[in-house]
Amino acid sequence: MAPEREARERVATGASATTRTRLRLDQPQPPRRRLLPEYDPEAFGRLSERIARFLGTGRFIVWMTFVIILWVVWNVSAPRDLRFDNYPFIFLTLMLSLQASYAAPLILLAQNRQDDRDKVNLEQDRKQNERSIADTEYLTREIAALRVGLGEVATRDWIRSELTDLVKELEEQRHDGPDDGRVVFPAEHPRGRDVDDR
Repeated sequence: MAPEREARERVATGASATTRTRLRLDQPQPPRRRLLPEYDPEAFGRLSERIARFLGTGRFIVWMTFVIILWVVWNVSAPRDLRFDNYPFIFLTLMLSLQASYAAPLILLAQNRQDDRDKVNLEQDRKQNERSIADTEYLTREIAALRVGLGEVATRDWIRSELTDLVKELEEQRHDGPDDGRVVFPAEHPRGRDVDDR
């Protein structure tokens, strides 16, 4: 009876089986179920770097040596009932192999992360060098333009020498030519300063 009622409701609302299962494009899809648990790769990478950093210290070597010596001494000198790994120490070999099989990928993962950081730093350094070179070239062009501009600017000494030459020429003309009573500089006139000299 229930399927008949659903069919009647679909007919009444005008919906078919295909429109009910159709996904809407304006809404996000529901997350897919995963078989494996999810983890944060950044947190796992940081943990692997810490472990790899510890594996590369002298403290790890001392602790590992201490554990191996304790393991061997216990399995050689303890009563036979309490020994868990007899002479060929197969379990110790298995534990060391297990430790090495985990240590190698963790070290490689830490090295890969360091390589990625080094690439980013290298790219930033390259861009900084390019900016520094561009700034240096710009400043060099500006300094060259200033030098060219200063070469065309009249300096105080040049103006002074030109004025001195003009004064000499005017004095020579005054002494060589007819004396009509004109003075080169009105301020030197015996009557004092001229009214129009402002």
